[in-house]
Amino acid sequence: MAINSLPFLAFFVVVFALYYLPIRRQSGLYQNVVLLLASYFFYGYADLRMLPLLLAATVVFYFIGIGIERNEDKPWADRLLLLGIVAGVGMLVYFKYTNFFIQSFGNLLGCFGLPTNWHSLKIIVPLGISFFTFRLVSYVIEVHRGMMSATHDFIAFATYVAFFPCMLSGPIDRPNIFIPQLGQARLFDNNTATDGLRQILWGLFKKMVVADGLAQFVDLYLGSGGVTASGSTTIVVALAYTFQIYADFSGYSDMAIGVGKVLNIKVAKNFNYPFFALNIADFWRRWHMSLTTWVTDYVFTPLCFSFRKNRQWGMIAAIIINFLIVGLWHGASWNYVIYGLYHGLLFVPLILMGKMNTSGEVTTNRLGLPVIKDFMRMLFTFVLVVFGMLIFRCTTMAQFAHELGTLRHGLLTLPDIGAAANWLFVVAMLIVEWCQRHRDHGLEMSSMRSTVLRWGVYLLLVLVIFIYGGETTSFIYQVF
Repeated sequence: MAINSLPFLAFFVVVFALYYLPIRRQSGLYQNVVLLLASYFFYGYADLRMLPLLLAATVVFYFIGIGIERNEDKPWADRLLLLGIVAGVGMLVYFKYTNFFIQSFGNLLGCFGLPTNWHSLKIIVPLGISFFTFRLVSYVIEVHRGMMSATHDFIAFATYVAFFPCMLSGPIDRPNIFIPQLGQARLFDNNTATDGLRQILWGLFKKMVVADGLAQFVDLYLGSGGVTASGSTTIVVALAYTFQIYADFSGYSDMAIGVGKVLNIKVAKNFNYPFFALNIADFWRRWHMSLTTWVTDYVFTPLCFSFRKNRQWGMIAAIIINFLIVGLWHGASWNYVIYGLYHGLLFVPLILMGKMNTSGEVTTNRLGLPVIKDFMRMLFTFVLVVFGMLIFRCTTMAQFAHELGTLRHGLLTLPDIGAAANWLFVVAMLIVEWCQRHRDHGLEMSSMRSTVLRWGVYLLLVLVIFIYGGETTSFIYQVF
């Protein structure tokens, strides 16, 4: 049941009606029960076989959190934290990476003339496991750090873990921000809900028009058994995939955040106009922000502290390890490992020059456009990102090598660009987001006074979605 489907619309209408049911003693507990049942139904609808795993993991981490709090300043607190981290990471590794390690070690031994008879295991990878395991692990870490109290409300905790808009593709909400919102009844707020509907509409445009419109063109060349492209076409395809994955993933995030707003629940922001970044560090502060901040807080910062005696080289080691984890988080494949290593290495010049933490606001001219210097910095960063996305999209390194090989021929020929309308919508998306870069999302209209103009924009977007919405495809990050 995709969040952009008619079944989800019907499902959400029922959830909305029950959630705001005007009963005499409406409470946060009642609303949390509604959300929890809805979330388990939503997840069970997608993958009923793994529902017991989700429930079991939730119960285990609920008691680990309470145990950490009750044994504060005692060795048992550290042991329980370690148990939580090992359980969360171990669950992720078993379901997602066991076959990857079996195949990789088997191939490695084969290179040394030591053939093995190892076979892949029949393991079903639970949907959204990368997201809900990170929520669980962050919870026990935050309790151990004293950043929040362990929640004794199991319904609230289970709702945080399984909150249906964010269950399959994030964002990865932090427990110390999300769980306190569940402690009291949420009243319907017309302004917040209206803004949420706007954000959902903008997410639908990005997903169904921009991302789905580009999907068929990208799959033609980068899908299994794809057509061999000329060098110029490969460049266009890499550009198309970069815009596709951004529109797909940020579109999902917009819809999840918008659904949260309708329910008067704040969901973590996940994108902040990353294509306007001035360097690669600035890009990662804007791209998949909930994952970036997660690994920064729980991986990079502790590693920097451990490597502090090595100064810059210690920071370089920490950032490379950090991005290897980011890459591997996406999936059990070497292209994701190389993708993470590539981005980690891009940080090295910034660290050596002492510019990793500098970003700054883009300087504009009288026309509201970026000045030449900042435009060139944005363009250079974007080119680095596009090359990385080609690594990300290729399912094997052999395919990536093949795509690089096409760049030796036909760079000066006219490329295949697919449907021109797709690129017009990409340009429209970028123009809107440039103009809205200081706001939460592309369709925020707090400064637009004209009701007629606002509704004209809404109707235009709805019309464009119905007419130009591409063939519906599953969300890219749903498989992670």
